[in-house]
Amino acid sequence: MTIAKLAAEGGVGVETIRFYQRRGLIETPDRPRGAGTAGGIRRYGANDVRRLRFIRSAQAAGFTLEQIAELLELDATDDRARARELAGERLEALDARIAELEQARASLRRLAQECGSGSAGPCPILSAFDAA
Repeated sequence: MTIAKLAAEGGVGVETIRFYQRRGLIETPDRPRGAGTAGGIRRYGANDVRRLRFIRSAQAAGFTLEQIAELLELDATDDRARARELAGERLEALDARIAELEQARASLRRLAQECGSGSAGPCPILSAFDAA
């Protein structure tokens, strides 16, 4: 398949494919040479689609491109211990972010209640953001 078809299969743009290629996450196939080679158009296969979907899923889970590159290498070595370690690191980061978001939600909820209390003076929400 062409790069455009690969991009469509993975739900990304062609430039995203090229970006992943520059980062070494997806290989850039050689252009075919000789007569009858469809004008030297690079062709991608099912493994490229699988790899692209892996990258997108790992990104959705919050892994960095560097971590994704390592996960792709681990896929070839079957190093489950390191894969678990990377997943554990990502879980810790997600837990920390969730705690931050829960704290922000609680603060905003409190400010919204104070704002709705009808007391005189400036709005507590605006005051809180102005002080930050």
